[in-house]
Amino acid sequence: MTEEVRDLVVAGSGVAGLSAAVYAARADLDPLVLEGDEPGGQLTLTTDVENYLGFPEGVGGMELIQRGKEQAEQFGAEFQHGSIESADLDGRPLSLSLSTGETLRTRALIVATGASARWVGAEGEDELMGYGLSTCATCDGAFHRGDDVLVVGGGDSAMEEALFLAKFADSVTVVHRRDELRASEIMADRARDHEDVEFAWNTELVAIDGSREDGVTGATLVSHPEGHPAEKYETGEGANEADEALAVEEVDVGGVFYAIGHEPNTGFLRDTPVDLDDDGYVRTADAGEAWATTATAADGVFAAGDVMDREYQQAVTAAGMGSMAALDVEEWLESEVAAPADSTGSIATEADD
Repeated sequence: MTEEVRDLVVAGSGVAGLSAAVYAARADLDPLVLEGDEPGGQLTLTTDVENYLGFPEGVGGMELIQRGKEQAEQFGAEFQHGSIESADLDGRPLSLSLSTGETLRTRALIVATGASARWVGAEGEDELMGYGLSTCATCDGAFHRGDDVLVVGGGDSAMEEALFLAKFADSVTVVHRRDELRASEIMADRARDHEDVEFAWNTELVAIDGSREDGVTGATLVSHPEGHPAEKYETGEGANEADEALAVEEVDVGGVFYAIGHEPNTGFLRDTPVDLDDDGYVRTADAGEAWATTATAADGVFAAGDVMDREYQQAVTAAGMGSMAALDVEEWLESEVAAPADSTGSIATEADD
């Protein structure tokens, strides 16, 4: 374990983490940014970003992340590979055990580890994610003007994605593995009543066709009247003459959107004082008289971006929350009643005085 105590560690190197790093570095907090297992977060899976302020011609997701990292480094932020596997957030300083085997000690922590979109497991999704396959209609829907597209899912998110895509696409087909939706009645009715939204019931996506050069060009769907057809398709059940109910269909589509939820990357917080909701998203503390806060229930721990935002999940909102978290940390550190750090960066004790 290193004896050095950092003023601030930022967990995550997506837009929220980078924005926090820029603000914190400019405030002379010397932030250390843990890049995580997937440096850059979900934005690196997006080929073109057209709705980020300041880029009227659009910008590549990877380029936007790289620019943010360079900006943070320019102001003095330090970057390190690795992610937090467990954390002791009860004592002072905070103690972070990393995937690299190292243990970090810090006065404050910003959690910007994001949320990972759930994938279907269809053949071709690894190659085509960001090339016609997307997990965000708001981000990528405008690229599919005039296309026929699929939306995979059956909850409110899937209905919202389908209705948004209907503004651009010629047709939207919601692919759902059961014969009834999990969505709220009002959202389900809105989607059912839209003339450009159709439903493929008891159907699942098993393969996506296309290339990174041409994008998505088609998909393979399987259906069965009893629902959950992919299980029968993969195991071979129903694929013989005794059960002709399993149907396989090739469809021509120009885009596929996954809307089956996200998994917040908060496993390392589950046994800590940080308050998580039932789905694992970080709950920020009561703002009191303030209109917003990034502080969590754990003293010295703040959260920003998709790890605590289950509603918007946009690059620009994540960046805003990252800056808020850095400002909150700066104010908290200034007001913290604690022994100052000595010249070596270690926390001074009364015996040192």
